[in-house]
Amino acid sequence: MKIPTLSALRTHRSPRAARAVAALAAALGLTAATLLGATPAPASAPPARLTPAAVDRFVRDYVEETGLPGAVVAVTRGERVLHTAGYGHTASGAAMTARTRLPVASLSKAMTALAVLQLAEAGKVDLDRPVRRYLPEFRMADPRAGRITVRQLLTQTSGMADSAYPDLTRAQPHSLKEAVAAMRDAPLAADPGTNYRYHNPNYFVAARLVEVVSGRPFAEQLAAEVFRPLGMTRTASYAGTDEMPGEARGYVRAYGTTVAVDHPRWFAEGGHGVVTTADDLAQWLIAQSNGGVSAEGRRIASARTIDVTHTPPATPRDGVYAMGWIRNTAEGPLQIQHSGQLLTHNALATLLPESGTGIAVVTNTGMIAGDDAAQIAQGLTELARGERPEPAAPVSMTADWVLAALTLLALGLGVRGTLRAGHWARRRSGRAWWRVALRALPYVLPVLLFVQLSALFGVLMRRAGTLEQVAYAWPALAVCTGAAALASATVLAARLAALVRPRRRAGAAKVGT
Repeated sequence: MKIPTLSALRTHRSPRAARAVAALAAALGLTAATLLGATPAPASAPPARLTPAAVDRFVRDYVEETGLPGAVVAVTRGERVLHTAGYGHTASGAAMTARTRLPVASLSKAMTALAVLQLAEAGKVDLDRPVRRYLPEFRMADPRAGRITVRQLLTQTSGMADSAYPDLTRAQPHSLKEAVAAMRDAPLAADPGTNYRYHNPNYFVAARLVEVVSGRPFAEQLAAEVFRPLGMTRTASYAGTDEMPGEARGYVRAYGTTVAVDHPRWFAEGGHGVVTTADDLAQWLIAQSNGGVSAEGRRIASARTIDVTHTPPATPRDGVYAMGWIRNTAEGPLQIQHSGQLLTHNALATLLPESGTGIAVVTNTGMIAGDDAAQIAQGLTELARGERPEPAAPVSMTADWVLAALTLLALGLGVRGTLRAGHWARRRSGRAWWRVALRALPYVLPVLLFVQLSALFGVLMRRAGTLEQVAYAWPALAVCTGAAALASATVLAARLAALVRPRRRAGAAKVGT
């Protein structure tokens, strides 16, 4: 097993977010050289081949070595399905197969974008006209919102951002109409068209636009114009995670094991609400690699339209986000990909234009601590390029033990500090209060870190969330910071009590005399 490379850590949030996770892991001392020292395959080894047997062997090895509960995989080449399969089991104990339905989270965005571009092909939508032309109900507190175009929604350059409107920390709507209406009091974070910011409500608005322009519910339009024509017979879009089969029940990783949990209710339609299978994902990949033509020869969009969804806008210059897809050329030949992350599931879809290969992986482990889909997809990408990948475990499988050691250290120091509080107070008796306060400041920092943990995560990941969501995403980190905060607060309380107690006794003695 090897420690994952940066490319294996790439997430749907952005390459910068992936680097943030890698940096956090590095801060814990997690480097491949010091931990495992994995060595590459000998240069003389013959190139590997992307065959069903090779895919099956790699995924089974990964599941066995990492304890991954379950995964589904789809691999295509050109117009052909190379391999679809399921591995392991669902949170309910059912065996995973190529027909097991799982949520794919933000892989849904490319499907929403295609639904919008189909309307553009039909002449019903102009991508460069303001959204409000087609969706008059779209209102925000910022007058600049009137300039947001349809294209800017899909390329996430609308100026909306989690920093201005943290949707996952708010009451969750129940329909696209409610989701759009809830944005009336929201400001913009930037001028439309100037900055890329990953923000789910961009796709809530886009999906609502599809509803209004097409004249039928978004889920029905997606099924009629995308899923059924491609033969994706077991795929559907849902408004919320609570409506999905099994209510999106999956697993979180913690301390080398996995724990089954239910997903809290999130509104998801348009942004991350699709549930599908490995068999159906294979049909989706073929259409994406084949210029909008299905495996059966049915065209759902022009080749030009598919190319537009794969191509980032000219501005901003550093943009890599297209329309539900991210172009990645940082590590070798072009990859067109997008990941999807829920608190209980992970997904990644990758297109390799050079070989016409498509890869999709969905796992039933949650984001960050259980980023298994990215690891498997990276290995299959290496296999498609003739390399011989080794299973690369999620960072948390090593980091959690570092965090466990830090947790025990914090609790131990907390017990020691509490027991010695009287001794500490006696040594500082008679000193100026501000000197005593200065010595106590280091103990305040762990408390502040815990209280602000979700905000810190938001800065690193460029997404806003809650402390509860951080606990799902990386349980060991939440436990470690919580334990440090508890230990520090206990020591502070014990020392304060030890300082105050003699003064009260002295005061009582004076009153008695």
